[in-house]
Amino acid sequence: MCEVKREAVSVGSEQRCVERWTLCSKSLSVEILSIGAVITSINTPDRSGHSADIVLGFAELESYLTNPRYFGAVVGRVANRIAKGQFEIEGKVYKLAINNGPNALHGGLRGFDKAVWTCEAVDNGVKLSHSSPDGDEGYPGNLKVSVTYTLNENTLSVLYCAQTDKTTPVNLTNHSYFNLAGQGTPDIYDHEVTISAEAYLPVDDTMIPTGEIKPVENSLFDLCKPVLLGSRLKELPGPGFDHNFCLWFPGQPKQEKKCARVVHPGTGRVLEVSTTQPGVQFYTSNFLDGSFKGKGGASYPKHSAFCLETQNWPNAVNQPQFPDVLLRPGEEYNHTTHFTFSVFFTDVPLRNESLPDRALELPSLPTHRGTVQWMVIIMTGVGWLKLSVQQASAAEFTSAFNAEGLQTYPKGSAACFSLHDTLQTSWDTILVPIS
Repeated sequence: MCEVKREAVSVGSEQRCVERWTLCSKSLSVEILSIGAVITSINTPDRSGHSADIVLGFAELESYLTNPRYFGAVVGRVANRIAKGQFEIEGKVYKLAINNGPNALHGGLRGFDKAVWTCEAVDNGVKLSHSSPDGDEGYPGNLKVSVTYTLNENTLSVLYCAQTDKTTPVNLTNHSYFNLAGQGTPDIYDHEVTISAEAYLPVDDTMIPTGEIKPVENSLFDLCKPVLLGSRLKELPGPGFDHNFCLWFPGQPKQEKKCARVVHPGTGRVLEVSTTQPGVQFYTSNFLDGSFKGKGGASYPKHSAFCLETQNWPNAVNQPQFPDVLLRPGEEYNHTTHFTFSVFFTDVPLRNESLPDRALELPSLPTHRGTVQWMVIIMTGVGWLKLSVQQASAAEFTSAFNAEGLQTYPKGSAACFSLHDTLQTSWDTILVPIS
């Protein structure tokens, strides 16, 4: 269950009236501004129960009217870069504003991140809508866009929809900058990242994909297993990651995939991302320089945050071998991304490679009579974690867990359930009776 609050606020010297929406569950709160459909804060607890804001943003709301680094914003019509700011549709060349070296970036000089969106309450969230007229920033067609944020316990879901009356490229994402240690922490070097992608897109010196789809295997872009960011960034040529990782490919059906997991061992915070988009742009805030006045007086230097921008592949409108980025009349653009937040309770998780990848794959165990031990194992972002071993009779065990409002399972089976601790944090858990 999510509590939804709306507040009217005045922004800027002209006292422009905008809306701030707050979504609250038992373990998570999210603030959203109607300027740019911006996520201005996400507060989530650490293993000690202390909540902190884990997304970067401005101290003053009026700064979101300009927002040159797109903090928390929905960007469009086309997220990421379009080479030389131009593309061709049905023989007609369209030219866009050049705002990133020789290229167009994130929808232009006044993209969706600068618009004031119309808001309405929905179940467990808020729906923001925006109309982009034909010719807006050089793009063809009247485009109607909506972004819906909903909060369910510890998962923030983002639904993007759009319709057009002329064929036009559309590629929407959210540009939140995360630091799981808390916004204002100077770097993300102690974060562990996993990205479940077999290929990535190499880029030229203007950050445009070369057209090659390159396997990550045996490269510094192989993030399929947890990697400590500080160590990998030292090895990586250039300022850091600002690359698209390929989640699915042309010819494959649209599918939702778990694409990324980031863990901060110091606080125990975990962020997991799943999406229906074909790519995710992993960006390590290479172009932040400490010049912005952040929340609480913080400054944001290089590598003080990371972004996981779920989206189509960059410059797809000029690369026919990339997934189709064109939206046509009568079609609907529809993509969903889920951000799930959790906590683990040890600084040094115990790894056990012999344990299966899925709890449900555990074999059935013989029935144990009388007093048994129950080993509680929790799946975390960096492997399996043995949390505790308890000894109790079946009656004592059932009574203890029912008192916490938890579901129990018969002895003699490997049981899966969702454990809710005192922080109301959801876990994927298995119980195994052992002799």
